[in-house]
Order: sequence, then C-alpha cells, then structure tokens
Amino acid sequence: MELILPNKLNANSPVILDTDILVVIGANGAGKSSFGKDMLERYNGKAEYISGMHSLFLTTQNDQLIETVELNHLQDIIAKRLFTPRLSAYERLILQLQKEEFDVAVDYKEACKVTPDLPPPTTKIDQIQLIWEKMFPQNCLIRKSGFIEITSSSRKGEVYTPERMSDGEKVVFYLIGAILCAKPEALLIIEEPEVLLHDSIKSVLWNEIEAMRPDCTFVYLTHDIHFATSREGSNCLWIRSYNGDEHIWDYEFIESNDSFPEELYIELLGSRKPILFIEGTDTNSIDYRLYPLIFPDYMVKPMGGCQKVIETTKAFRQLNDFHLLDSMGIVDRDRRTQNEIDYLYDQRIYVPDVAEVENLLMLEPVIKTVARRMMKDPETVFAQVKENVIRLFEKDLESQVMLHAKHRVRKKLETALNRKIATIEELAEHVDSLRDSIHVHDIYIGIKEKFLQYVDSYNYEKVLLVYNQKGILPQSQLCKICGISNKESYLNLVLSILKENQVDAEIIRSTIKESLGV
Repeated sequence: MELILPNKLNANSPVILDTDILVVIGANGAGKSSFGKDMLERYNGKAEYISGMHSLFLTTQNDQLIETVELNHLQDIIAKRLFTPRLSAYERLILQLQKEEFDVAVDYKEACKVTPDLPPPTTKIDQIQLIWEKMFPQNCLIRKSGFIEITSSSRKGEVYTPERMSDGEKVVFYLIGAILCAKPEALLIIEEPEVLLHDSIKSVLWNEIEAMRPDCTFVYLTHDIHFATSREGSNCLWIRSYNGDEHIWDYEFIESNDSFPEELYIELLGSRKPILFIEGTDTNSIDYRLYPLIFPDYMVKPMGGCQKVIETTKAFRQLNDFHLLDSMGIVDRDRRTQNEIDYLYDQRIYVPDVAEVENLLMLEPVIKTVARRMMKDPETVFAQVKENVIRLFEKDLESQVMLHAKHRVRKKLETALNRKIATIEELAEHVDSLRDSIHVHDIYIGIKEKFLQYVDSYNYEKVLLVYNQKGILPQSQLCKICGISNKESYLNLVLSILKENQVDAEIIRSTIKESLGV
C-alpha cells in the first residue's frame, strides 16, 4: 500500500512509502503514539487502531473494529441486565464473535434441510482457535451453550470462561479476533504489538496474523528491538522526537548492512546516549563491569572481538550525519605497534597504555587509592607490588619477548602479502624474498633489549604496557598486601569506589582515562 507519512522535519515534500509492513520504533515519549494517531486521521475510514493492552480496559470510545448496529443493541441489553455502563473492547469482541457463531449456526441448520451433507462453515472463532491454540498448546478453546470456555489440552483441568483468562491469553485472543474483523484491505495501526506477550510467541503470533490478513497493511508502533527486527520484508522507521505544537516528527528510515546490523543500530539509537563499543560478550568480564563506570555518560556496548569493535565504530561514525550521536571504541593493546595505535586513535578507537585490561587495576594511582581505603600505607603497598610485578616480568621475560616478536613478524608478513600479485610465479618469488626482507633475529633482539631495559630501570609503567599476563593481579600479591581476600573482591572494591562518585572515584576514573588517551 502506498502511504503518505506524517510531516517530517526539514522535508520539502510529503514522504511517500510503498510497503506492506512498517515498523515505527523509538524511545518512550518520542512520539510513536502521536505518529499512529496521525495515520489514523490521515486514512480515516480505511485505517483501524488496535491496542492489545487497551482492549482489556473499559472505555467510552466505540471500537471501530467490532461496532455494528446489531451489536450496539445487544450490548445495551446485556449492559442493562448486568448494571454495567460499558464493556471493554475485548468483551465486545467476544459478544460479536458469539453473535456471528449463532447466526452461522442458524443459517447452517436451515441450509442442511436442503443439503443434508453440507460441510460446516468456518467461523471467525474457528480461525482464532487455530492460531490461539498454537500459542498456548497446553490449553484449548471449547464452545458450550453459546459461550467460549477454556480447558487444558488433556481436558482434565479446570474449565473457565474468557473473563478468567490471563491477560496474555486475552490479548492474544483479542489481537487475532480484532484483526480478523478488520475491513478488507485495511491499514492496521498496531500499538505495542509485543505487550504482555512472551518472547517465545510474539514473533510467531504476528507471523500467523500477517499471513491471515495478506490484504492488509500493518503499521507497528513499538519500542521492542527484537520484535522490530523480526518483521521480514518490513520498512523500519526510527522516531527521534515530536514537536506537538507544529505537528512535525523528526524521523529516519533504518537500513541494515554487514558491518552494522539493524538490530544493533535500533538499540543504540533508542538509547539517545553517546556510544562506547568495547570487546567481549561476557557481562562478568572486567571490561563490561569497569568501562560503564569510567564513562557513565556513554552507553557501553560489547561487540565480541577487537576487529568487530573497529568495524562497528567506523561504520557508526560514518553514519553520524544520520543519527547525530557521538561514538568511540576501546580495544585491547594486543602488542600493537605505535603506528597501528595512531591509526586507531584517528578513528576514535582508543588503546590503553597497558597490555591487558586487568593491568588498568594495577596502575599506581588505583593501587594507592585502594590501599588508603584499606587503611594501608599507599607508598609501602605500591612499592611492594611494583617489586613483585617487575620480578614476575623478569621471570617471564623470554616468553614475553617471543609473544611480541611473533606478533611483529606476523604483522610484517600480513602487510607484505597484501600487495597485488597476479600469478603463482610472482607469489612464489615474493614469498622467497620475505626471508631477506623480514629480519627475525633483529626483531627478537630489539624487543629483548628493550624489555631488559625496563627491568633494569625498574620502569613499572612500561612493564604494565607490555606484560601480557592475565594472572598478574593475584600473582603480584596485591590483594594479600592490601588485606583483600581475592581478585574478585579487589575488583568489586574498585567498582564500589567508582559508584560513590567522590574524590577517590575521580582519581581512578581520570587515571584510566589518561591511560586510554581520552
């Protein structure tokens, strides 16, 4: 269906979209509901507004989907009998479905008098039942004396009426029924299609409903990222804000690409905060627990490996004119050369001046701050830890040199093989020449001399810069010296200090930011 969308900020002409499914997503208060109501008025007579949540509450407004002259009369009779001034949309839907069931049964009875073998017709309740029972396989709908009742699939459980369904069961029933009752080729504006639905059924349910009404156009108003990205073949529109006085929305369409999945994009846009991409996926990792407290104004998003952080940060920054959000990334040092680090810095991807993220917790101001908290002398504690770390590094020096030498040689090989080579003969000749162009022994000796110099000069900062040893914190005896039980307790103390946001927190925060070059 070709849709003319609500007024867009800075648009010189109306925004026209040809689509069967439009997903409108945005944060709470961004203007999604107003967007939907504008569409309802714009397509008055063709558009229908459906809210699963609101269907359960009493309302004075007529429900467009299920209001008929006959139903109004039936509702008035029942309302007078029950001394109820009005019914909810869900209850009115039940009445309409039961009326249709009764009418069809009467017509079928009369038709069978002429054609005894006539197959029974399919009613809307039949169609609802088929989908509803797929969503709740432990239950089944039965019809008795003109009313719908529910029982367990074994039919040994308690039987109860529609009024006693759970809210989730009612919402599913209502959504199926309301959309089934919609006019042909209607524009269906669905508010919060995910509300009260478990993750395991919401996508499946809407797949069934969309297949049930292929003639209709669906417009979903949602803040659920996973639901938004589950709509195959849809157009996705993100609303930044709404100016109610001028009746103008600030919105953009979102498209997915290989380096930046649509789901991630929507999540980040919805946060409205600058973004910090980091390594890792484990929420218990030091990175994930530490960086949100170092950068409290940022939304911190772990991306897995360092290459994914680099790709995503660059992709997000390239789209800055669209989303207007600041972004940056942090990757581990991983024995990178200064040229590599400078390149990443230009892309706003920061590399700490320590070899491992754990080493950030061992920076001198951090250790001294923790020591003061534990009523220890900061100078004495740091001096002992410094001595232990340098002795550990000296013990592991040979293995550390080899780690760095292998990395350096590998990067040189990668760079050399990146040149354009057209034939196998050229490739063979080029590989043979690498032996003369990459001086392995010189690389090894240069790294070893530098590392030995760090030990001889007692250069603690340089040792943290190159020492790749994930167990450095416990092996340094830092916890024991400070009177802390273990590494986890030490980390928790640092995190609790940061959460206080006092002077000590600023010392730790500024120390780590300085190490990152931020």
